[in-house]
Amino acid sequence: MNVNRTLFWGAALAVACLCAVVALSPDMLSHFSGHALDHGYGLAMTCAPALNKRARGLVGVRLDASDATKILAELQKTFESFKAENEAELKALKKDVVQTEKVDKINAEITKLTTALAEIDQTIAALKLGGGSAATDPTNGEHAKAFNRYFRKGDAGNLGELQVKAALTTQSDPDGGYLVPTETEKTIDRIMGVTSTMRQLATILPIGTSEYKKLVNMGGAGSGWVGEEEARPQTGTPTLRELIFTVMELYANPATTRTMLDDGIIDIGAWLADEVNITFAEQEGAAFVTGNGLKRPRGILAYPTVANANYSWGNVGYVVTGAASDFLAPTSTVSPADALLDLLYGLKQGYRNNASYLSTDATMAKIRKFKDGQGNYIWAPPSANEKVPTIFGKPAYTDDNMNEIGTNTFPVAVGDFKRAYLIVDRQGVRVLRDELTNKPYVHFYTTKRVGGGISNFEAIKLLKCST
Repeated sequence: MNVNRTLFWGAALAVACLCAVVALSPDMLSHFSGHALDHGYGLAMTCAPALNKRARGLVGVRLDASDATKILAELQKTFESFKAENEAELKALKKDVVQTEKVDKINAEITKLTTALAEIDQTIAALKLGGGSAATDPTNGEHAKAFNRYFRKGDAGNLGELQVKAALTTQSDPDGGYLVPTETEKTIDRIMGVTSTMRQLATILPIGTSEYKKLVNMGGAGSGWVGEEEARPQTGTPTLRELIFTVMELYANPATTRTMLDDGIIDIGAWLADEVNITFAEQEGAAFVTGNGLKRPRGILAYPTVANANYSWGNVGYVVTGAASDFLAPTSTVSPADALLDLLYGLKQGYRNNASYLSTDATMAKIRKFKDGQGNYIWAPPSANEKVPTIFGKPAYTDDNMNEIGTNTFPVAVGDFKRAYLIVDRQGVRVLRDELTNKPYVHFYTTKRVGGGISNFEAIKLLKCST
């Protein structure tokens, strides 16, 4: 029986590998490249099957710069088509539903291509930074083997001592389970980086305690000009504010049967990463934008807001679109793009240099139609591989955890996010094996501790749908 099961799973894996090869074949790429607008995801999803949720589970699909180059070329070509069709719609004497649908269809394809290009660039970059294998270090390799035995059989053995030797912890008998081997932990972090836009933009700080404290100087020492013989009165003292970032526990609890573990067919590290990464990525990605700070990080939209003219530390300043629940309608004298320019210049000059825009895909699609006072489109596609689209020359990112356009919502943020937002990671992903609670399933209670919040309120501004 075990032999038959082994043959079955071996055949299944062979079919999966064959599908992965076919998905990346030159013929398929050529076919989809020529018909991107007529076939849904088209080139965008063909070049990046490992990023396609429908292809979940394909491991080790080869991604290289040629894939990104194909998508970039298609994106730039599609944006030129979009501009031409949008101009035709704008010049029409009366509204043409067919033309509007055509523009929207091309706009949607730009969104798909932009997303696919960003994901494939980030994945390639992450693979370059992923480092070597645990096998290069005998201690790490020994720990990985012991962890695999713990995963499959529940035999902890000397796992605690080995994780100390592998420099994964300073404790020989930690509470709450055992640390995942470094190679698997990097896999979880890497996929989260692709999914969570804030992880790409913010500062990430690994810490070894439950909280991190940061002091912020609210103003320098007082000073003044004096004559040669004039008195030197005492000046003001700098004011310091303390920010505290507490790590919260993020968890997943995947399960499998004892039979699957006993057969030893699957790669345990890859399976754990695949099961956990989506849950972790979605949960923390949402928290970094909208989290209320209770048992989770505090997101950029969860702080008090004030009109930027009345900005004060501890609040996030905003500028308005000029319309109650949308951007202003374009006229011969007013452009809805003005609000986005005002938003950028709501930042001090020192923060504008490294500023980026952030919105949902739907909002970005709307912004793509905006022009400046000279009639130029303010959104531009990436100029090269590993670049991102721009608005007014500043990088433009999307995160669907942001607000959509609506009354009193905040659909766009702009800021120097490296200085504006801090993510603190308590080092180590832990796993606790539980084979008793829900027999015959074996659960793997997996946890990671992470926190986050605004670290510089001057470095971020929001756009509010309001008059």
